Amino acid sequence: MSVFKSFAHEMLREIYEQPDALRRTLDLYLDGGELRGEVAERLAGWANPAGEVLIAASGSSRHSGLAGEILLEDLCGLAVDVEYASEYSCRGGVDPRRPAVIVISQSGETSDTLAALREVSQRGEKTLAITNADLSTMAQEAGVSMPLAAGVEKAIPATKSFTCQLAVLFLLALYEARRLGRMDAAELAANIARLQALPGAIEAQLDGWREQMAALAHKYNSAHTFLFLGRGIHYAIAREGALKLKEASYVHAEGYPAGELKHGPNALVSDRVPLVVLATVDHTNEASVVRYEKTVQLLVEMKAQGANVIAVANAGDQEVAELVTDCVPVQPASEYLLPIAEVVPLQLFAYFMAIERGVDVDRPRNLSKAVVEK
Repeated sequence: MSVFKSFAHEMLREIYEQPDALRRTLDLYLDGGELRGEVAERLAGWANPAGEVLIAASGSSRHSGLAGEILLEDLCGLAVDVEYASEYSCRGGVDPRRPAVIVISQSGETSDTLAALREVSQRGEKTLAITNADLSTMAQEAGVSMPLAAGVEKAIPATKSFTCQLAVLFLLALYEARRLGRMDAAELAANIARLQALPGAIEAQLDGWREQMAALAHKYNSAHTFLFLGRGIHYAIAREGALKLKEASYVHAEGYPAGELKHGPNALVSDRVPLVVLATVDHTNEASVVRYEKTVQLLVEMKAQGANVIAVANAGDQEVAELVTDCVPVQPASEYLLPIAEVVPLQLFAYFMAIERGVDVDRPRNLSKAVVEK
């Protein structure tokens, strides 16, 4: 139970609503510790026989799509491309692969994403919509709908809809992995149990993150630019953390794959350009350990360079804590579920940076909740 009883803004309230939003969303797809049979039936004819998938989305939804790409490739062996819906919808031409197409949109009405859906539907390609509005145009026009149960999201910066998108993409990967025979019953049950435990784990960490990110926002409120870095599936969260900071607080930020820092962006790093590095690890996953070790080596080099670094790392990770300026703890989780947890302190950082700078965090200038045609 949170010790905080009131919320000054809808964005903060919605960040705190994420555990319950995730629980409601999981209930749509899980029956106890098992995948719902009726959902499996709905998804049975969706996939492309060659295992090719295109994800089209914009903004935060595209970032969830980047995470979904890793999930579907690693857990299901599918070949996935992620496109900006705004680019794909006006590119023209025909994709001879005829991939199954996933569109992702909080509102289900985003004009560019809807245009992409209609274009591929006209070609006869199989489509799946992930939206927070089961009666939206996308949900109705796609071949299959996988709704969220995040509830109404009033603040323009997406928070609970984003984490619910990540959860539904993980569930889609579980359904597909079972259908394709790439996950046995024991592994499937373990993944479902880990997913069901996640809302409670996030709930237990919210107040601590709230206090720490408020202090860090005050500490770094004069920064000119932030560079967010992540590897693998965590690159998607680096992109999302940077977007949240830009849209909520008007502070410039960019998200990069961690290995790309020295290919140009490192020239920007200075006292006024801190780094935010995702340095969590799943010690049971070999690829995650390799990623982590490379990230730690980067942190060693950044410490020698004198960079200011905020790291999001496993709780109790002293190695990372000793290499960085500030360390934000996240309770350990599986590699493919860590992004759902580690994005939450980044949302709080964006929120408190906005408060530090006097921004109307629920209604940032020049932005709207759904980008639709006028």
